[in-house]
Amino acid sequence: MSNAPLTIAAVRYLNTVPLIYTLDQWSRCRVVTHPPAEIAPLVLDGSADLGLISIIDAARHPGRLTLVPGSLIGCDGPTLTVRVFSKVPPTEITRVHADTESHTSVVLADLVLHGLHNTNAEFTPCDVNAVDFDAPDAPETVLVIGDKVITNAPSDAIYPHQIDLGEAWKSMTGLPFVYAAWMCRTEQANDPRIHLASAMLERVYRRNRLRLDHLITVEAKGRGWALETAQRYISELLRFEITDDARRAASLFLSMAAERGHVERFEPVWLDPQPAGAT
Repeated sequence: MSNAPLTIAAVRYLNTVPLIYTLDQWSRCRVVTHPPAEIAPLVLDGSADLGLISIIDAARHPGRLTLVPGSLIGCDGPTLTVRVFSKVPPTEITRVHADTESHTSVVLADLVLHGLHNTNAEFTPCDVNAVDFDAPDAPETVLVIGDKVITNAPSDAIYPHQIDLGEAWKSMTGLPFVYAAWMCRTEQANDPRIHLASAMLERVYRRNRLRLDHLITVEAKGRGWALETAQRYISELLRFEITDDARRAASLFLSMAAERGHVERFEPVWLDPQPAGAT
């Protein structure tokens, strides 16, 4: 087994802190952080060995990515940080300016608008970091993801119609939602280093779960979050466990995405945990 360190690509938002806090202290890995949309290319071209990849990207690169045990980013109801802001009611939305940092959330927004509001909107990529939401020419409807939903959100006065996509998905399906999961290139799925990294990711998450209050206190202020909001977000709203319901939800999402023409039909492949002592 090679002694070269693994490169692990993670999301740079607050929601990833329980998964990677202190991971960079592990001598066998190097952690890099990026927006969600940039991580799949890093894994696919070999720049990273593992990545926290948007779930839709597994279907957009069929057979090339395998989902790795350890943890994921999901919700079971409201998410807070994946939200559609609109000046008009959902039934009147015709175009959504969509945050370019996300892939999965764009598809989810389309499924929710169609499924709950019978709306067939067009989606236009948008660098929402550069948008002045108070300007007269600001987009009528915008999809925003990540910490900026909390730290730099459009105002309720200008965008009175808002959809929390996690909450909407729960209402529509009764299931949790999976935004991203750890993945590796399929040809590396049997590499002992990948199994070792998967086990380490699991241990890091389990350890961090026991000290969430400390992590949130350390990380929230520097990211511009109110402590109470950050505590509710991480401790109550988000889900990090790979459960049977999470797997069913991922499969249903990808099936519905195929029905809407976003991807070909695809069933995600999850790498089985390696038995203890196998590495």
